[in-house]
Amino acid sequence: VCEMVRARWGTAAHLTFLTFCLLSNIVVTSMLLLGGAATVNALTGMNINLASFLIPWGVVLYSAVGGLQAKFIADYIYVAVIYMILVVCIYAVYVKNFSSDNFYDWLQVVKDMTTSKCSEIFSDKAGKSFYEEGAYACGPVAGNAEGSYLTMLSGGGAVFGIINVVGNFGTVFCDNAYWQSAIAARPASAHRGYMLGGVAWFAIPFSLATSLGLCAVALQLPITAEEAAAGLVPPAVAAHLFGKPGAVMMAIMLFNAITSTGSAEGLAVSSLVVYDIYRPYINPNATGKQILYLSKAVVVIFGVSMGALAVVLNIIGLSLDFVYLFMGILIGSAVVPLWNMLMWSKANAVGAVTAAWGGMALALATWIIVALAQDGELNLTTLGKNEPMLAGNVVALGSSAVIHTVFSL
Repeated sequence: VCEMVRARWGTAAHLTFLTFCLLSNIVVTSMLLLGGAATVNALTGMNINLASFLIPWGVVLYSAVGGLQAKFIADYIYVAVIYMILVVCIYAVYVKNFSSDNFYDWLQVVKDMTTSKCSEIFSDKAGKSFYEEGAYACGPVAGNAEGSYLTMLSGGGAVFGIINVVGNFGTVFCDNAYWQSAIAARPASAHRGYMLGGVAWFAIPFSLATSLGLCAVALQLPITAEEAAAGLVPPAVAAHLFGKPGAVMMAIMLFNAITSTGSAEGLAVSSLVVYDIYRPYINPNATGKQILYLSKAVVVIFGVSMGALAVVLNIIGLSLDFVYLFMGILIGSAVVPLWNMLMWSKANAVGAVTAAWGGMALALATWIIVALAQDGELNLTTLGKNEPMLAGNVVALGSSAVIHTVFSL
């Protein structure tokens, strides 16, 4: 997409959206490593920083050697294994061990639990309670209709949905992994493939949430909100249901997901560095051999760098949940200008650059101001709440749309 920006709008716009594309790759890879390292730590006890640093190496090796072709072949195998594990989990939860009727009844009971009952459930063998309100999914859900776990009328769900849409708009438009995969296929195949891929992708979070996620609440497993934010619900429930084989299944699913997506991100960054930095600005006459060598070097350097970044993020205390919610604030302002670049003949470069950077600045300011106004202090907890994240995401998308429209009319 950056090459299209350069062809239509010139160098300033090209460098602007190149930055947003690279930010998108960094954010997505950070989420992979934060969630992956937390899960490996929970399943095996491996030091979380060591896991963060070592995980990228499995991706780096075959991506650097095989390139995009290796990614496509591996993806088919990885996705098939992931769906097999999903089917096993769904069957175990709803057929082998329990039923949908069991879940409905148990979740109704959980919804009606009082604080004293929750304290009784979440207690150690000596009878001492470790329950903290808000730290465990026990009792009615604030913001949900009648406090139910089984309703679509959810304030928190609606807020997360909006944030999710903005953030994923950002990745779809800015992540070069989507663009290079589409360009590598025939247009008709790419269109059908992405439509089917979107449906297939939805099945993964939906299946995990409605099987392992609801199972954790129905059985009242002692999973804290902090652990849930780190993505540890599926491995915890799988280990509870299947024992050691469940932990192995989750480790395999995790490895497949990380290597598949991580490979795509590494190759996307490699493409950006080679075709949007090296060849246009450093060596316009680069040979095929030079481009291939640099591409492989970038994949390796990016993998090592992201491992180091994940260690830093762990030390800071950022979770998968925080980075996911923050994603739209960081890159959401690039969505509308890129859409206009493709679909609107009057869209101009000055407006695009102003909208992208201005939208990001306004989003960051809104995020901080709302957090400060709501809680009176700034820290990871207050900044990570839904309200400031929602405000920042909406401003990122909305303000950039207004700015680019005004400049282009």
